[in-house]
Amino acid sequence: MKTPKKTTCRKNEYQKVSFDLKLSIIAEINNGQISANYASKKYGISRATLAYWTKKLSNFEGKSKAMSKNDEIKKLRDRIEELEFVKDFQQDIIADFEHITGEHLSKKYLPEALAKEIEKKRLNLSKESGSINASE
Repeated sequence: MKTPKKTTCRKNEYQKVSFDLKLSIIAEINNGQISANYASKKYGISRATLAYWTKKLSNFEGKSKAMSKNDEIKKLRDRIEELEFVKDFQQDIIADFEHITGEHLSKKYLPEALAKEIEKKRLNLSKESGSINASE
């Protein structure tokens, strides 16, 4: 009777994966860029490990998104403030032009709401220039 040869079991060698790589792999899977099976083959990581990372890192991503949402809100508010300043400046220029030339181009070419705002600015400008002329 032959005795079977002892075959040595191959011990799994585990690799350390950086936190950034974990996040990028999970992001690829969550965004639908690659499947979990393909990621498992591509990076040599078991599907169970990928599922574990997904579960654990979902909380981390939620916290980082909350912070980024606050940052995004702040940036958007700053942008709104900047655009309102630009809009007011442009309206002042249009009102000055209409006051000097006597043409009311805003009524012809701009939406009604903007035309009304410019009309108010033009009237205020004429009142101010009238009071300046009266004091001279």
